[in-house]
Amino acid sequence: MNPYPKGEMFGAASIQWSEARQNYVMVQAYEIRRFGLLEDKFTQPDKVAQIRHPDHLKGFKVYDMNGPLPKDWTLIAERTTDINNPEAEIGEQQGSGVRDIPTWFGGKTMIVAAAPDASYALTEYGNDLYSAGYQSWDMSDPASPVLMDQLAVPGQILNEPAHQKAYLNNPRAGNRTSWMGARMSLFIPTPIEEGGKYGYAAMGGLGFYVVDISNPAQMQVVSHLEFEPSVAGTEGDFIDVSQVEQTGLVYFSGYPLNEECFEPYKDVHIIDVSDPAQPKKVGVLPRPIPPKEAAFTDFCQRRGSFGPKRTGAYTQPGIGRQGILPYNFYNAGLQVFDVRDPQQPAIAAYFVPPFKEDEVASYAMGNLSHSAYVEYDRNLFWLFTNHGIYVLSSPVLGKPSFAPPEQPWPPRSAGARDSQ
Repeated sequence: MNPYPKGEMFGAASIQWSEARQNYVMVQAYEIRRFGLLEDKFTQPDKVAQIRHPDHLKGFKVYDMNGPLPKDWTLIAERTTDINNPEAEIGEQQGSGVRDIPTWFGGKTMIVAAAPDASYALTEYGNDLYSAGYQSWDMSDPASPVLMDQLAVPGQILNEPAHQKAYLNNPRAGNRTSWMGARMSLFIPTPIEEGGKYGYAAMGGLGFYVVDISNPAQMQVVSHLEFEPSVAGTEGDFIDVSQVEQTGLVYFSGYPLNEECFEPYKDVHIIDVSDPAQPKKVGVLPRPIPPKEAAFTDFCQRRGSFGPKRTGAYTQPGIGRQGILPYNFYNAGLQVFDVRDPQQPAIAAYFVPPFKEDEVASYAMGNLSHSAYVEYDRNLFWLFTNHGIYVLSSPVLGKPSFAPPEQPWPPRSAGARDSQ
């Protein structure tokens, strides 16, 4: 069921328990149209104008969720990420809107990826207009979000000499191919309200950043790592931070935007951030290969996209397994890595679903698996594909439980549980 008006370009959503409202609250992102309209911004000024002035919100909406169905939702707030014109009407709001999923744990601070206006333009990717930075919002009262800060990294802002110099010094400058800026919000292992100090930024061709978020009203870049160009696709999209508090390691990756491997393979980079001021490259995860009985010797021969995407949501029930890292890998399905020894990571388990050509439109066929989710409390993997959802178990997680979860998720207070 699509609860939104036709043509409304909504994005991802975060649902958390809000102590302030004693309710589940959803933050729904609204962003510019990603595909199906603009192909080449250098030759299609009319399409560019449509994206600059769309007939939908650029920002986010906040809902009380009194149940799972849209009829149970109540709109309590609406904000634009056009922070220079917060009262701008639909069609006049500038910038990108909120890209992908907001990072919010239900407390005071929410961080989103957003370009506030057209000056965040130093990216040459043909169908994207904006190089997004990060905004922090005060969600103490989810019905009245308040902007706290906007963060940019060097190489994002047009007509700013320091930014333009940083951009031109990037080896990708001029290739009209590389995606620059944030595709997702900051990746935060511990909420600020629980003592979290650092967030980690995947900035496409601009690289990897460590950001001090201890004062979300004044976010500060701590350090930066650059990587060799991997032209085409998204070079920096996702960071797994599920084990950084225990191991000091994060996992940084892009993902393919082309099918049939018409771009370099996107590695998953292992980065040691135990010293946040001096992150170090440790290595990469092994490239998945088909089993010997497969009809092909490389996943590039299987059709569709091949490469890493995500390891799951930033909040998942139960306690993650240190040393176990599940990735959905598009046409290679679910690949579960054993990372107990970061010098010798290995694939511990995998599940590769079939293509179902009779059930999926041809234009969507190539993106076989889209995301993974793990119920660590019940030892279940969920793999989301273009033709359905698979629920999987594996000895690497432990014996699965098919009984109802013992605790609600996201967590909520005991008093609230007793009253519902």
